[in-house]
Amino acid sequence: MRGNEIVMDGMTDAEIVRLTLEDKEHFAVLVMRYEERLRRYVRRLGVRNQEDQDDLLQDIFVKVYKNLNAYDQGLPFSSWVYRIAHNEAVSLFRRRSSRPEGSQVDDGDEIVQTLAAKDDVMHEAIMRHEGHELVQAIERLDERYRDVIVLRFFEGKEYEEIADILTLPVGSVATRIHRAKGRLRALLEPATA
Repeated sequence: MRGNEIVMDGMTDAEIVRLTLEDKEHFAVLVMRYEERLRRYVRRLGVRNQEDQDDLLQDIFVKVYKNLNAYDQGLPFSSWVYRIAHNEAVSLFRRRSSRPEGSQVDDGDEIVQTLAAKDDVMHEAIMRHEGHELVQAIERLDERYRDVIVLRFFEGKEYEEIADILTLPVGSVATRIHRAKGRLRALLEPATA
């Protein structure tokens, strides 16, 4: 960066938020940090159209900007941003009186390996099935189960972060993940029979 701009590569989100509260020009750094992550997340929630994704991201970042003063800096910034993204996606579906068409999840080897590395049950499912079968099974899950699977295994969020994003108790997150794995197993079993 040049002139009076600050290099922020090694800075935490909280540090950038503090700088942004002093000088709103630093907000662009937060947008650059989160734009692609949030685009991928809303796409996986079912917002497939590129223009809809762009509009939704704009709404998300406007809401983040307007509410930055209300952000509790004692909590992870990423959880707060993901909660806003989740709520905005749900609002989009409600406004359109539509349900998401399923999560558009890439079924490439990288995603499958990531899932396998994070959980033994997922590893077993992956070892028995092709990646695209797993992706199709995830897309057929009820929204509440798909949300926790996407956040945990595709976005790499911990249970506490998922609880913050979805405003659920941590125990409910654990229960939903457990049930989602069972439903995935049930959806995948007929493929082996």
